[in-house]
Amino acid sequence: MTQASPNPVFPRTRMRRTRQATWSRTMVAENTLSAADFIWPIFIIEGENRTEPVTSMPGVERMTIDIAVRRVEEATDLGIPCVALFPNIDSSLRTPACEEAWNPDNLVCRATRAIKKAVPEIGVMEDVALDPYNALGHDGIVAGQTIVNDESITALVKQALVQAEAGANIIGPSDMMDGRIGAIRDALEAAGHSDIILLSYAAKYASAFYGPFRDAVGASGKLTGDKKTYQMDPLNTDEALREVSLDLSEGADMVMVKPGMPYLDICRRVKDTFGVPTFAYQTSGEYAMLEAAAANGWLDREKVMMESLYAFKRAGCDGMLTYYAVEAAKQLMR
Repeated sequence: MTQASPNPVFPRTRMRRTRQATWSRTMVAENTLSAADFIWPIFIIEGENRTEPVTSMPGVERMTIDIAVRRVEEATDLGIPCVALFPNIDSSLRTPACEEAWNPDNLVCRATRAIKKAVPEIGVMEDVALDPYNALGHDGIVAGQTIVNDESITALVKQALVQAEAGANIIGPSDMMDGRIGAIRDALEAAGHSDIILLSYAAKYASAFYGPFRDAVGASGKLTGDKKTYQMDPLNTDEALREVSLDLSEGADMVMVKPGMPYLDICRRVKDTFGVPTFAYQTSGEYAMLEAAAANGWLDREKVMMESLYAFKRAGCDGMLTYYAVEAAKQLMR
């Protein structure tokens, strides 16, 4: 980084000169934001032509595949390049072995095929983790009191392969099992899916900001224990760099930091250290927090929405998963 030359003293230098008008602020802005920076998370349910509100995420709905297709068409028209699909499946399909995760006709695979048929130009990202399918709510297979790593990888590989066959463009392993990126990459290559992008949730923390998401996918109340033995300790930063380095060495194309706003320091360290495409997930808890404050009149909703998204770009992110994607894209078009 080059060192800035000393500025002349006031009044020769007036920092407010370039702040006085919209055109000059725009001209000297250090970061920009566009709809192309967004991945829009969508929650999918069974049925036809219906939606369900996610009560802990005001304004967010679960939707059937037919409605999701229409919403994705609208998102494409706004310039949003990618959507991420998350299923809420029937409780009868949630088992300790998580077999529904690699059923080629499961809910998320059917949604992928329908979206890619109707809107082939949009990217579809799939989450690779077992929690939507796990009777015990964990991202991996549970044996006794332990979330077992290697057995979980076997399941995650099978899950990733059916998603690739369904037409997913991006596979997003969010489970945090050791070695899963290499195993998934090798399996994709062996199956002829060499062009599939791996967006690894490389630095995913054992955070309290995920609660509303668990409501959205129907995992609330099913989780036994916590996820601290496989997701990262919120106290650690150097460990995040080790995680990212390992995932890149195993074949990740892009990396994710999750949560987003409370971990902007991690986003900046990852981007500065590796220079790879770096994303953040503005999590359900972050969204719900802003919505609750705005609903109480404590914050200006539209302004804090945009300010929060600008923060990710300022921290070095190339893009972000955000529930605000559609609304923010509309605002950026004004």
